[in-house]
Amino acid sequence: MKKDLGVIPAVYPMPVLIVAAYDEDGKVNAMNAAWGMICDMDRIALFISEGHKTTQNILHTKAFTVSLADRAHMDAADFFGIATGNKMADKFERSGCTAVPGTHVHAPIIEEFPVVMECELAEVSKTESFYCIVGKIINTAAEADVLDEKGKIDPAKTQALIFDQFRHGYYITGEQVGKAWNAGAALMKGE
Repeated sequence: MKKDLGVIPAVYPMPVLIVAAYDEDGKVNAMNAAWGMICDMDRIALFISEGHKTTQNILHTKAFTVSLADRAHMDAADFFGIATGNKMADKFERSGCTAVPGTHVHAPIIEEFPVVMECELAEVSKTESFYCIVGKIINTAAEADVLDEKGKIDPAKTQALIFDQFRHGYYITGEQVGKAWNAGAALMKGE
């Protein structure tokens, strides 16, 4: 029997996404955004506050990058979530990370993270319940050491961080336990 826990956001896993954009002076800012997800084959939705420095930068430049945070750079990824660019002018510099210009959009790519999506601002959706930045993915790039023999991203090799909302922990991706669009195929025979 299940025990009532009250109102908690009981979705797991949550990605640890690092969103980066330039400000009006070309300065890099980055934030940690756990509330983001793919919303179409070429779209990503970020449920972030309108008041974030990175959000304001995205609205100004109309471009941003989204990187998968990894185990090797967990300290910097966490720092991007606890420090605010609105109060800390040297936030990115303090992280120790390196940024290079994007190759497809006017937004910084953080070199340390193994996978990055370069995005153009496609839509802003604001309701009473949420504020959402939707980006059109223009290109995805990955370090060679996180690719499999077919040139596809191998989740286990990325050691991408997963955020645990229940106890505020970080975990990494693990083993594959099944194949999507195949694990339930035997149940289709009953139709």
